[in-house]
Amino acid sequence: MTKKLKLVVSTGAGISAESGISTFRDADGLWENYPVMDVASADGFARNPVLVHNFYNERRQALAAVAPNNAHLLLHKLEDYFDVYVITQNVDDLHERAGSSKILHLHGELAKLRALDNESLTFKVDYKTKSTPETVIDGHRVRPHIVFFQEAVPMFEPAVELVRQADIFVIIGTSLVVYPAAALLNYVRAGVPVYYIDPKPSRVPQGVTVIRKTATEGMAELYDLLLKRYGNE
Repeated sequence: MTKKLKLVVSTGAGISAESGISTFRDADGLWENYPVMDVASADGFARNPVLVHNFYNERRQALAAVAPNNAHLLLHKLEDYFDVYVITQNVDDLHERAGSSKILHLHGELAKLRALDNESLTFKVDYKTKSTPETVIDGHRVRPHIVFFQEAVPMFEPAVELVRQADIFVIIGTSLVVYPAAALLNYVRAGVPVYYIDPKPSRVPQGVTVIRKTATEGMAELYDLLLKRYGNE
């Protein structure tokens, strides 16, 4: 049996936006009407942990009302033909619900809480869970499992290793201005084909195939293109 090509996909807010999830870049530094740095920074959490817990409780609850879109579903379908790894900046669980089996979350996950005294210890929770600064799970006080601004991104190095191994690299729905995630493109090996789907793409190096479409439209085009070009390898 022929070994499947390793397809590494980096996804951003654009893929989830089509499922109805708002992004904090939608309007003037506000996210769901809150100043971003109040609800998504280490300083904001230290200053007002109650507000931050409540904010992510609301975001978690909102996940129950949305569903994966066709871009998520097509990424899962590509597993029939490729060894697919998804690196996502998104904190929702839409890739999981679409069926993708190998997902690395760069910025954390809404559906988990994390121990304050052990950042490697996380707890899966349901959409109705409402945490507070006093919440204790298995003897640990917890916080949202979110990488705040002003914090390191611990999953970046594992993401870099995946990108270095890619036979094909795809970027979907990201402005390529959020670092360190935007730097992943720099770790693609020379000669590896790169595809970038975004309706308003940023400037990218020569040789990158840009598909100037939304995530759902662009993934439909890319799915057909990848199967025609590599499906029999």
